[in-house]
This record gives sequence, C-alpha cells and structure tokens, in this order.
Amino acid sequence: MTINNRLNKLYETAARIPFNNRSKIVIFSDCHRGEGSWADNFAKNQGLYYHALNHYYDSGFTYIELGDGDELWENKRLQDIVDTYRNIYRLFSRFYSKNRLHMLFGNHDMEKRNPKKTKCLDTIFDSRKNCMCACCPGIQFPESLVLKHENSNQEILLIHGHQADFLNYNLWMISRFLVRYVWKPLEAIGVRDPTSAAKNYKRRISVERKLIDWVKKGDCMLIAGHTHRPVFPSAEEPAYYNDGSCVHPRCITCIEIAGGEIMLAKWAYFIKKDGTVSVGREMLEAPRKLSPESVKTR
Repeated sequence: MTINNRLNKLYETAARIPFNNRSKIVIFSDCHRGEGSWADNFAKNQGLYYHALNHYYDSGFTYIELGDGDELWENKRLQDIVDTYRNIYRLFSRFYSKNRLHMLFGNHDMEKRNPKKTKCLDTIFDSRKNCMCACCPGIQFPESLVLKHENSNQEILLIHGHQADFLNYNLWMISRFLVRYVWKPLEAIGVRDPTSAAKNYKRRISVERKLIDWVKKGDCMLIAGHTHRPVFPSAEEPAYYNDGSCVHPRCITCIEIAGGEIMLAKWAYFIKKDGTVSVGREMLEAPRKLSPESVKTR
C-alpha cells in the first residue's frame, strides 16, 4: 500500500470529532513519558508539561495526544510509566471523565492499539485515599481522528506521522529492538539514533515531504507529530502542521485551536529581572483563522 493510499484510508475510516468556533482544543504529541531513569527524555520537562496540562484543564480545553505519549520502545511495561507519572495520569482521568481526552498511538507506543496492553489504565492508585480509583477505563487508542467543523464541515486529519516513515511503520518491531537493546545504551555516551526522524534530519525531511504531498493531492489540512519539529505553514503553503514535542531541550510545544483560530504555542521557564523563575506560555506563530481557504473538505 502506498503512503497516499494509507493516509486516505486513515482519513476515510477515522472517527469524526465535532468542533465549532466555541471549541477549545490543545494538541500534543511525542511526550515519550518514561519510567524516570537517566534515559527518560520527558523527565526534564515534566514540570512544564504538568503546569500546561492544568492550565488547559482549568480553561476547558479538550486534550488530544497524537501518539508517542509513552515510551514503550525503551520500556517494556506501561504500568511502570503510569506509576512514575501518576500525577499526570490522575489529570488525564479528569479530562477523560468529562469526555475531553483523545489519544492516538504512534510508533513508540504502537502496543497501545491492543486493549489488553492498556488494561492498566482502567484504574490508578490514589495515595491520598490509599486505594485504587478509576483512571481511564475502556480508553481506546486509534491510529487517526478527524476534527469536523459543525457549521462548515471543514475537516482536519490527525495522525502521528510515522505512517510516512518506512522504517518506523513497516519495520517498527526491528526499530524497537534496535532502540531498546542498541541505541538506548549508546545514547548515554552521545550516539544518535539513526532510526529516529527526530534526530536524523534527512529522515525528517523525507517524512515531511511525503505528508505534505498528501496534503497537496487531497487539499485537506493535516496535523501530525513524529518528527519533533514544530511546523506552522504560511497561508500560501500546504496546510501541513506539526505540534513539535515535549522533549525539546528547554521547552514543550503544542497546537491550540480556539475561537475558530489555530496557533502554535510554547511553554518554557522564563527568568525575570529579579532572578526568579516562572513557567509561561508564548505564541510562536500568530493565530490564524480556520477558514474554507485553509481547511477544505476532500
């Protein structure tokens, strides 16, 4: 199956999530939550992420995660990751209880497409109550979703993006083996993982070109992750967007849709003149209206 056919099938079979100009949606991906060891690339940004997640929950946003939320190539058990970041999963449960949580699987957490592998998310231990409580019972992890505007019928395809990466889609089990047993220990001494589109710029460019090609052929907006490179095209460019990742050296990035507009945001630590440090949100690109000119039905 060609990449275009694969993406067409994901678009056609995806569940539709209705939204309108009053909706508030935040899109993250590539958190790569680990189990707190030296190899856990998410650990350094967990404070930023937790603060941002609280902000979006309190502000009434729906949270969408485009895959690779959990690092299941380097780590074998999802339960270990949940135990490490129990505070984050408790917050996920609050989103989930209000029907404001949607999560896709990516190449690094492809195992989550199997409900048996995510059974541990049904409950979570609450140390304050000293008992197991509901977390995200029955949550499913599809490969794609489509946001559909209630009034204009405009549609936006949401995927992880590894579908355009032969090594990380067709040969994902081989890539997982290499990451788990070869590149993970070598990463400790600074060796880059050549299987990663995020660390290999040639692979990243190749993946982006294939995704952009699909956007051009179908004239449909696409939001993805996978490459870790934030992309916010100009009005004249193909409507391929990328939310970046949560494992940047000094920040996390995401895409927000609110008030009928789309924007690229960054959360980072900011140092004030008096030397105090605070967590803040910054717009990386000016908000742009979602309109028939920027989002078209196929």
